[in-house]
Amino acid sequence: MQKTLKKFAATAMVAGAALAGTTALAAPASAATYNGACGSGYTVVNSAAVGSQGTVFLTYNSSNGYNCAVTVRNSPGSAVLMAVALKRSSDIPENAKQDTGYYTTYAGPVYVHGEDACMDWQGIIGSANVHREGTNCG
Repeated sequence: MQKTLKKFAATAMVAGAALAGTTALAAPASAATYNGACGSGYTVVNSAAVGSQGTVFLTYNSSNGYNCAVTVRNSPGSAVLMAVALKRSSDIPENAKQDTGYYTTYAGPVYVHGEDACMDWQGIIGSANVHREGTNCG
């Protein structure tokens, strides 16, 4: 699975070579909603559209200081390549937590202790890829 999602680059997370040739179905007009996959106590603090296929959600639990990320499709369907990755911005790329596979609904959750840190996070659905760097500091 490491081949399908490259580790964080020095300035960005990028999709791996396994994304080439992956086809994705057209997404419906509705956007994905957070599915609660991170568990109780986690609140959505940021999100980003993964093309037109779905959304990657960044959540935070103020009682334990952990961030959690999950990538959710707009509509469940046949399994497609999906990924989610999360790391503290100050960490080396190899410390990124990630979940990559062929899923019908969502990838993740992945957890990183994020108290007093900025976060880098990424979502992939099929050939669509989004990443954010240095967000939600504090």
